[in-house]
Amino acid sequence: MHSTALLAEVERGVAETVGWDEVTMIAVGVGPGSFTGLRVGIATARALGLSRGLPVVGACTLDAIGRALGEREESSAPALAALDARRGEVFAALYAPDGERLWDPLVSTPEGLTTRIGELPESPRAAGSGAVRFRQELARLGVAIPEDADPVHRISARHICALAKVREGGERAGSPVPIYLRPPDAERWRERDTFQTAR
Repeated sequence: MHSTALLAEVERGVAETVGWDEVTMIAVGVGPGSFTGLRVGIATARALGLSRGLPVVGACTLDAIGRALGEREESSAPALAALDARRGEVFAALYAPDGERLWDPLVSTPEGLTTRIGELPESPRAAGSGAVRFRQELARLGVAIPEDADPVHRISARHICALAKVREGGERAGSPVPIYLRPPDAERWRERDTFQTAR
């Protein structure tokens, strides 16, 4: 169902803009994110790439938010990209002012993230759904976060495409790999049920 709706939206978007003849590459966000959402998105991108004979290149969604935040203003402060990971957790990565990734993508509790931030020499700027959700915890450390409605908190297709363009030469068509930072819910439920049965 999700893949059918996604394909229809892709077709509509292409038809309303440049048309398939002008498309030279397919960019896809590879997470971190939910297991099902990433699987559907990446499988759809791969299928489109195969059917159209186009390279498919993945880009980290945290990198896209970090890039958007870095474009905002000149600042010596690092940029923290944070996504709401549900289950009371956050996906995060930290970037230097020049865009270099300082922390690889991680999954953490808000408490664990604030501990890491507290060890930095300077409080970062932050954006993303995780920064919005955990605004209070981050603000206590002096983290600067734009207003909730600011577009910088949303993952931008423009930034995914820009990042994919930079990486295009380094990946073969159809090769994007999802960034899973924790096991899928089904695996956790299976482990829970196995443990309860064993008791």
